[in-house]
Amino acid sequence: MSSDAQKIKSLPLVREGKVRCLYAVDENHFLMVATDRVSAFDVILPTAIKDKGRLLTEISLFWFKKTQHIIPNHLANLTLEEVLPDPDEYAWAKGRSMLVKRLTPLPVEAIVRGFIAGSGWKDYQASGVVCGIDLPAGLRLADPLPEPLYTPSSKAAIGDHDENIDFQKTVHLLGRGVAE
Repeated sequence: MSSDAQKIKSLPLVREGKVRCLYAVDENHFLMVATDRVSAFDVILPTAIKDKGRLLTEISLFWFKKTQHIIPNHLANLTLEEVLPDPDEYAWAKGRSMLVKRLTPLPVEAIVRGFIAGSGWKDYQASGVVCGIDLPAGLRLADPLPEPLYTPSSKAAIGDHDENIDFQKTVHLLGRGVAE
């Protein structure tokens, strides 16, 4: 358990991910806290970035609110004050946490790429294909792609690597209705 996960002692820690910690609030809700840890290529880097968790949360909340009329999300109508009465826990979690409904996460990470980089670059170098999508020959690292690409990956546990998957594998994991 990281020192970040230990900052909230009043709630049971359910899961500590690479960047976020998940705490049980009750049978219907979680407290999801974004830490300042940095993860790249499925590895937690040794140096954190101050207030990164706050920025991640702010960006997430912006998009959840912006898209709530299109698709429901997992945000809950609870307040942090209700859940964390301890002033130290509240101060640490404020701005870097979301109170969410307990739902089952989809086992697929949705990635949209505008440039050929990261694991997409590795796949492209090996085969000219990323997630089952043929790409033009001659691309160089970090070149812009002809159009944005949806390049899903499996969700790996800490220490394992996410695996780029094609759309058919997404359909197999989620079912056609959810995948589309």
